[in-house]
Amino acid sequence: MEYSYIQLNNLPDEILIYIFKKLSNAEILYSLSGVNKRLNKIIHDSIFTNDLSLLISTSDGLVYPLSDLILDRFYSYILPSIHRKIQWLHLESLSMEDILRVRNYPNLYGISLHNIQAKKAIDLFTIVRSKSPCV
Repeated sequence: MEYSYIQLNNLPDEILIYIFKKLSNAEILYSLSGVNKRLNKIIHDSIFTNDLSLLISTSDGLVYPLSDLILDRFYSYILPSIHRKIQWLHLESLSMEDILRVRNYPNLYGISLHNIQAKKAIDLFTIVRSKSPCV
């Protein structure tokens, strides 16, 4: 019996993009960054980098941080290569400070914060506001 198999790299870009859009951007970036030039070009496209959720959201509405292993790879390798493309970040309170300190995000215009206590939010925005030269 002869077996045939298809490798991921044999699929056209359009099919890969269609498949990747069904998965979370963080999973795609974490799993495929650095695999090869072709996949890097596809996953670094704005489709996967504009709106980035760096958290786990369950079907019952609970939100959890990504594992330390995944976050470490984002801090050291992924965010430095895509930070200019990120326009919106979805962050969980336990990892948000580290994610925001990794790089400057010059095109960031929105952040959604999850699991954040009111006092921490007030402190965070009070510090940001007091440092702003426009205030």
